[in-house]
Amino acid sequence: MSNFQKTSSGLNENVAALLSYLFAAVGGLVFILIEKENRFVRFHAMQSLLTFGGLWIASIVARFVPGLGGLLGVLIGLAQFVLWIVCMVKAYKGEWFKLPVVGDIAEQQINK
Repeated sequence: MSNFQKTSSGLNENVAALLSYLFAAVGGLVFILIEKENRFVRFHAMQSLLTFGGLWIASIVARFVPGLGGLLGVLIGLAQFVLWIVCMVKAYKGEWFKLPVVGDIAEQQINK
């Protein structure tokens, strides 16, 4: 028997939290919209939305930086990939893993 609670989507909370990262900002948005009760899932969904939405915007802006745009894009992509893997693993393990800055903002948003 699992120690994880079921969510309003019918999934275990660790699976729902993992899925909120799997499809990056889109997954975060979906779970923010469908999950109304479970704070663990809502936190990870909001953190996913803010983190990967922000990195997506940063990668677009980086393209316009003369000379360094390509390198910045690669670095942002690498950071995004590493964060994506780490966040999915932590969520699946049931950990309240907070990224610096974004984690605090996500927590404030779900507490409103």
